[in-house]
Amino acid sequence: MIAVRSLCPVALCAALAGCAGVPVSEPPTSSAPTRSAPATSTAPVAAPAPSGKPRAGGFYLDDGPGDNAPDAQTLAAIPDAVPRDEPLHRFANRPYSALGLNFVPLTEHRPFRQRGRGSWYGRKFHGQKTSSGEPYDMYGMTAAHATLPIPSYARVTHLASGRSVVVRVNDRGPFKPGRVIDLSWTAAAKLGYVNDGSAEVEVEAVFAPGSAGDLLARRAAGQPEIARPAPGPAAPADDVIAALAADGATDAPTDGHWLQLGAFSTLDNAQALSRRIAAALGDLADRISVSSDGDRHRVRAGPFGSRDAAQGAARALRDQLGLEALLITR
Repeated sequence: MIAVRSLCPVALCAALAGCAGVPVSEPPTSSAPTRSAPATSTAPVAAPAPSGKPRAGGFYLDDGPGDNAPDAQTLAAIPDAVPRDEPLHRFANRPYSALGLNFVPLTEHRPFRQRGRGSWYGRKFHGQKTSSGEPYDMYGMTAAHATLPIPSYARVTHLASGRSVVVRVNDRGPFKPGRVIDLSWTAAAKLGYVNDGSAEVEVEAVFAPGSAGDLLARRAAGQPEIARPAPGPAAPADDVIAALAADGATDAPTDGHWLQLGAFSTLDNAQALSRRIAAALGDLADRISVSSDGDRHRVRAGPFGSRDAAQGAARALRDQLGLEALLITR
């Protein structure tokens, strides 16, 4: 990891050591966003004071994977972000300045391709607000880009290995010359360049089937257009939860209070999520279960003796892992 996370857009500020993003939940008072305070809804991983000296493995002493980093097996099972047709953020796509440079973000979803150095950012920024206002989750499949729309989706390919991942763009940066994208720690680890700090990558915009961007991309490629799908319930696409009751099946196995944590089409992904939760929250280890119904595999926690107990566990999951749980009562 390079010492700076390719500095965030801050009005007329030229010496930030890096940040996870810029708050944009309210209109900026100047032509550029301002720096955010760390989010309080998630628990940033504690880090020592910056030393300016890199440690072995390509990252600095105040950065890196954190204490709850997934092992190789769990990492491999974390799914890519799934493109959804989302409305553009009201403020995060306005022109801005950073380090004396002016940037004009795209304000529509359209074909985009770019090559350059890809870098990553980790625990130093975990829990801080991104430019979308969402807390940065180093274990999610997200990225920062200087001009791609927020939110949008991109396929990032490690040119040396040919590996690719799909990430959700929800932050601004990097601003170091030659850098084209900052990936979350997890996305960079899946591409295999975490220890190197950066790598040559190709960034290509990807779109939800039938969306406006998909139609433009198909026309540009001379491909037939496909029908726009009917709108359905939104599901998180930027972390290890593949869907929260997206198919409407929220029945719990027995009476009581349950938390549904994810629904997967692959059993390995469901089991990887259950192991991650059990490792991070030992008190829940005995309550985590995976149930399978055909090709749908659900991760649940419970039963809990009371609604308050279930809601307390849900808060712990949100604060420590950034996971949102669906409460089911029977």
